[in-house]
Amino acid sequence: MYICSCKGKVNLKKRNKLKILNDPIYGFITIPNEQIFDLIEHKYFQRLRRISQMGLSYLVYPGAHHTRFHHALGCMHLMQKSVRVLRFKGVNISEEEENALYVAILLHDIGHGPFSHAMEHSIVNEVNHESISLMFMEQINEEFNGSLTLAIQIFKGEYHRNFLHQLISSQLDMDRLDYLKRDSFYTGVAEGNINSERLITMLTVVNDELVIEDKGIYSVEKFLLSRRLMYWQVYLHKTSLVAENILIRVLQRAKELSNQGVSLKASQALTFFLQNKIIAENFTPEVLSMFSKLDDYDIIWAMKEWTNSDDFILRKLSKMIIERDLLKVKIKNKPFGLDKKENHIKKIKEKYKISDQEAHYFVFEGSISNQAYHQNKQNINILYKSGKIVDIVKATDQFNLEALSKPVTKYFMCHPKYKH
Repeated sequence: MYICSCKGKVNLKKRNKLKILNDPIYGFITIPNEQIFDLIEHKYFQRLRRISQMGLSYLVYPGAHHTRFHHALGCMHLMQKSVRVLRFKGVNISEEEENALYVAILLHDIGHGPFSHAMEHSIVNEVNHESISLMFMEQINEEFNGSLTLAIQIFKGEYHRNFLHQLISSQLDMDRLDYLKRDSFYTGVAEGNINSERLITMLTVVNDELVIEDKGIYSVEKFLLSRRLMYWQVYLHKTSLVAENILIRVLQRAKELSNQGVSLKASQALTFFLQNKIIAENFTPEVLSMFSKLDDYDIIWAMKEWTNSDDFILRKLSKMIIERDLLKVKIKNKPFGLDKKENHIKKIKEKYKISDQEAHYFVFEGSISNQAYHQNKQNINILYKSGKIVDIVKATDQFNLEALSKPVTKYFMCHPKYKH
């Protein structure tokens, strides 16, 4: 509400909460009710405006500056379409269940830290974003007098109607249907442009499980192929890969220096996480409150400051990201030999006059894996007119879909560029 004073009288006017938003992917998105509006207005959700959807991928695809805020609203829009489709096909979804679906999908990513996954491997120890999302949801639930309880049950997969959870989290959920289409749009990578509307139109429920009608089989094939291509071409692009790994090491080095008593320029929230070891056991409501103040801007500002740090490693790594002068990365189908890594470490130690342990900040290896479809994990099932239900891999006439269900692992090594 807002208060407007007129001739000494106070008039209370109710704020219009049934807004319409314009989205570049779907056009107009409607906010279905006042509770959803209030959740979007909440400071925890507004923070998602400052969390990038694709981390440092904008270093490769300049348009990829969209945020988790965009994505969450897009997911809610797709969930509204799904509810309408399923009800039209005779699936009973109560108003309470409907609203819980909107709440759960809206808040499913609320626990993401700055630059998405980099945080989970650096200044917060093995606390994933799903766990933090749940903590945020439970905190907001207290503020909203328990009205999010059903949404939390569905989110956790504890509600007796399993298909509701599958709409939130499965191999064909609203999350994937939005991020593939959205990321394709903002990167300009056309291979990811799936037909999310047709996929949703083909949804139905049998024995409490989501299935796709057989006439949607080709849309599912395109979806899985698009997912595979987007992972290799965008999410696991070698430049994004090396940039994220450098960022992880920037934060690890900053944390190491902070633990040694070195004073680093950083925001209050980032300083807290640099100076304290945060694990699942001590992730208290106070820690959650501090986490809610942390976003991409804290990290970018800190790295800009750290380009002038007295510490060579922190200064060098921060400059690599700020100036986009990254390490060289090589990707192979087989692991690298130990001699390759040792060679690079020897070179970098001589070049920068640093220790063996410090050299590992600049020379490191790892692996990446891509599996477009998991046959043993909440399968995508096709429903035939006869009533028969078959897994997509067996239903398709595309022999390559079976190949998509097998993980493909590649190996990478990063090292400095050497000028000849």
